[in-house]
Amino acid sequence: MSKAGSGYLGVAGVFFLLGAAGVGTYLTQTSDAEASHGPAGAGKADAVVASKANTSGTIEASKRDEAGSIVLSFAGKTETISRAQLGSDRKSIEAALLPIKARMDRGPANAYLDLEGRKVHEAKDGLAMDLFGSVSAVEVALRSGADEVSLEGVAVPAEITIEDLGVSDISQVIGSFKTKFSVAEKTRNANLKLLASKINGYVLKPGEKFSFNGLTGDRLLEDGFKMAHVISQGQMVDGMAGGSCQISTTLHGAAFFSGLDILKVTPHSRPSTYVTLGLDATVVASRVDLQLRNPYDFPVVIHYRVARGVSYVEILGKEKPFDEIEFERNIDKRIPFETVTREDSQMSMGHMVVEQLGYPGYKVSKTRRVYKDGKVIKTDKWKVRYQPVIEYARLGINPNPNLPAPKKRKGHGPKPASGRFSMRQ
Repeated sequence: MSKAGSGYLGVAGVFFLLGAAGVGTYLTQTSDAEASHGPAGAGKADAVVASKANTSGTIEASKRDEAGSIVLSFAGKTETISRAQLGSDRKSIEAALLPIKARMDRGPANAYLDLEGRKVHEAKDGLAMDLFGSVSAVEVALRSGADEVSLEGVAVPAEITIEDLGVSDISQVIGSFKTKFSVAEKTRNANLKLLASKINGYVLKPGEKFSFNGLTGDRLLEDGFKMAHVISQGQMVDGMAGGSCQISTTLHGAAFFSGLDILKVTPHSRPSTYVTLGLDATVVASRVDLQLRNPYDFPVVIHYRVARGVSYVEILGKEKPFDEIEFERNIDKRIPFETVTREDSQMSMGHMVVEQLGYPGYKVSKTRRVYKDGKVIKTDKWKVRYQPVIEYARLGINPNPNLPAPKKRKGHGPKPASGRFSMRQ
């Protein structure tokens, strides 16, 4: 054999030996693997099964979380929402919370006066959902798998407090007064109710002055007032905001019997049909005013009600500083009225019709006495003058006896006053 052939045999032998060694090693490893894990391929199959099991568990847990729900609590209310509705990011959570916020937010309640119940109700702050903080709280709950989450809130203060109202106690009726009116006079009654609404609930603080005209304004058509009967120069005519004087008169009566200071008051030009002589108070926008003042160290409130033919005023406060108030009126002088007769050629001779009733004038003294524990603790006196009202009549001068007889007008006015009159409240 040549040197070349001998070399090839040597290389082949080496590869043979290496191959044999590799087979032995493989057989040894296989034998060890079978000894440890059983038949060949069993370990790899187990690993695949375990991997599938883990993936399936994660998917099932994810599905369970998405299909589940979470309870949201806020401001004493609860609402259940599915996790799927909430989504998984801040934007979707915020979108889901917005309608819930609208339902759950608790608005503030302002302080207010319950005049009928004579109570002052305190303000209550509201509570609004803090959207930014609530989104974060829901995110944490979703990650932790919590079933319930309390949402964040921020206080919303009331706009009007008891301090703003200026009064904290209206439990006592210090004084009251009422007058009556005909429910048939629709336009006049509308004026009464509108004007009373402007005064109702007015708070008069200690030492504060009240001006009727200052509060109610000029009382014009554009303010909603209507033409109705008014007394002008002793005559009953139609005028703007007719009925205003009954509102001011009823308020004056309540103020009188509440012990309020009467700073300025003017009687009608003739006695009124709805109030006794001496307690009336006329007002004319920008010219004739009713002015009062609160003499007490606590605020008082005017409660005005106009309904079913009655105008009624209460002065409310925390206490009644006296036991009783007396009104006394004396007629110092009666002034006779004048009668003016006008000839009427359209009416037969012998007939006369009174167009406007005459009323005597009066000079009146009125007194207010305030009682406490049976003693007079304060006395106020006023002098009041009512001008006589001219009576106007028509006298027929036509000689034709066949003319129809004129219709007589019904008299409308107060009964003549005389002597002394008093009342207590």
